[in-house]
Amino acid sequence: MSNVLIIDDDLQMCTMLCDLVHHVDHEAAYAQTLAEGLRLALTGGFDVIFLDVRMPDGNGLEVMKDILEIDFPPEIIVMTGMGDSDGAERAIRNGAWDYIQKPLSPKKIIQPLNRVLQYRDNIRSANRPTRNLKRAGIVGGSYQIQECLDTVAKASQSLSNVLITGETGTGKELFARAIHANSSRSRHRFVVVDCAALPETLVESALFGHEKGSFTGADKATEGLVGLANGGTLFLDEVGEMNLNLQKAFLRVLQERRYRPVGSKKEVESDFRLVAATNRNLSEMVDKGGFREDLLYRLNAVSLTLPPLRERLQDLPGLVKQLSAKVYATLGIKPKLVSQDFIATLGSYHWPGNVRELVNILESSISDAYYEPELFSKHLPERIRITMARSAVAPVVRDTAGVPGSVSDAPVFEIPAGLAPVPGDAIEGDGTSASSLATFKVYREAVLNRAEKKYLQELMKATRGAIKEACAISGLGRTRLYTLLKKHSVDRMGWGVKE
Repeated sequence: MSNVLIIDDDLQMCTMLCDLVHHVDHEAAYAQTLAEGLRLALTGGFDVIFLDVRMPDGNGLEVMKDILEIDFPPEIIVMTGMGDSDGAERAIRNGAWDYIQKPLSPKKIIQPLNRVLQYRDNIRSANRPTRNLKRAGIVGGSYQIQECLDTVAKASQSLSNVLITGETGTGKELFARAIHANSSRSRHRFVVVDCAALPETLVESALFGHEKGSFTGADKATEGLVGLANGGTLFLDEVGEMNLNLQKAFLRVLQERRYRPVGSKKEVESDFRLVAATNRNLSEMVDKGGFREDLLYRLNAVSLTLPPLRERLQDLPGLVKQLSAKVYATLGIKPKLVSQDFIATLGSYHWPGNVRELVNILESSISDAYYEPELFSKHLPERIRITMARSAVAPVVRDTAGVPGSVSDAPVFEIPAGLAPVPGDAIEGDGTSASSLATFKVYREAVLNRAEKKYLQELMKATRGAIKEACAISGLGRTRLYTLLKKHSVDRMGWGVKE
């Protein structure tokens, strides 16, 4: 017997689904708000959750991440009353088992429910061999990274082509190396092909090699990168930069694992395993004629999408520790202490350059603190400190041309004036005795906390709880905003959330 949770604001829908679940001898519970549904889900014990997208207090897709962080999380079947292909894609990318559209029939419910319960039974009964995954330098214990490592483990056990996508600096080559290191081909070469740096005139020679005398300057035969990868892994970095002619040539190599070096009359075989990576949207490129659809199908047998750093900030301390160690070794200096404000400032940054940018920032900070024993936020590059200072200053709401109710172009807020002192606070001239004064640090923290909470409340009110809009206005990353909302107990659900 399994446990099923229904999260839907329609009472009739909830009771109908509960009856269906009971009819097939499983237990069911329901919640009519997202907040209550999330509370029930986080208690654990549910195998399947039917989750409505449009709830009165939020978007169901927004809470999937929290639910899927549970140990052995439930499978989520997303329901919607509106046909939305983008929403369907987002649901699957976020980890949904299935995406079904209302109105629902018993068949639409029972079939996916039976399949998902069979899947979970298989997972429980599977006698999987224990295996220590070689991380190849990958740092992090966040849910997002664990999901990626699970894909690495699965991909390394097969010979299927792998396509790794993600923003610049997220570590695509690192994950490609991890797939190679954990595969049966790990004793052979891992050959990197930087598609963005291939010379236009010598691209075929670089990939497929050439015979002696086949062109001016070819004074000896060369094997080529595809040949070097024989028995190992060929990594096509920035595969979206390949021109269409090369895409056509490479498609045949993928199909046949055979190619002809420049100037040769004979074909050569190369038994390589392909891993490709890109920061571009290849599907959009296919629609615009910039990438071959048949090649995309060949590349994308296994898909791995890497999360940006701003979505896994809980991994920051570990990343700082490991990446700093490499900088200390390069500079030949002793490791330094890392202050809390250094980590806190890094956690407030939006990281457009991801882990690659973090490496550069740590190199700069450690060099700046070369003779000092501890890293503080003061040691961060000036551009980072300016960015954080600007985002920390809340602009003041002002009238335009004195017209009542009109405001400036950008949504702005005012840090509340006249904050009441906390117990032990004292303002100059108010007659408070010195013995009742708190430390400056305590006073400052109390004032800043109340200012932050007031700002967040105003932000949620102005955006009606829309996280994307709130991030754009505040300059905060999504994860950082959620952290602050939780810290100050600001409930975005009360503002009529829109997405």
